Amino acid sequence: MSDSLSTAKNQITQMLSMQDAMNSRVSETWRDNNYEWYRAIWVECAEMLDHHGWKWWKHQEIDIAQVQLELVDIFHFGLSLRLMTGDSIEDISQTLATELGQNSGEQDFKIALEALASKALSDKAFDALALADCMRLMSMDLNELFRQYVGKNTLNFFRQDHGYKEGSYIKIWPGGEDNEVLANLVNTLDASAVDFQQQLYVALEAKYPK
Repeated sequence: MSDSLSTAKNQITQMLSMQDAMNSRVSETWRDNNYEWYRAIWVECAEMLDHHGWKWWKHQEIDIAQVQLELVDIFHFGLSLRLMTGDSIEDISQTLATELGQNSGEQDFKIALEALASKALSDKAFDALALADCMRLMSMDLNELFRQYVGKNTLNFFRQDHGYKEGSYIKIWPGGEDNEVLANLVNTLDASAVDFQQQLYVALEAKYPK
């Protein structure tokens, strides 16, 4: 296995474990609850297209940061779908590392995004190759996906720990919404550090309104 594929597999293994932990935090029986992960994917695709721009009758600027954030959200749902297959994390990470390393040659982001949505609609499945195309066309590699994914996953845990489910969580912090604070914090930390997630959680705790 090449070094790049091995690194990709390790990163994906970590993200699969984090996704399983987050889903279990929301509901211990998440695998039996028949959540429509595929529906979350195609709805997110539709929302993302507005941030990218598709309307020929008006001028639109691509909001790359927002599009990347929504690609990360889709990856959460895609990981959940793959975990639902019952395959081992080892096998899933191997498959995803290979798929995410591919390139269909598609040059139109809108077409790549429609392929991602189409697979979710027709087969209730996650098309990782289409996601890889979307990432490539938004200048986003796997390292950046990993960095943003770990950030969002950590924020999701932080929200749960601070009353999100009960409605007592404070979303507007000094410095903006929690997502904006997160983005700034992630840029100050080393995503390759073994304790990146722990460092980020501590940093969020320090910024949270008391």
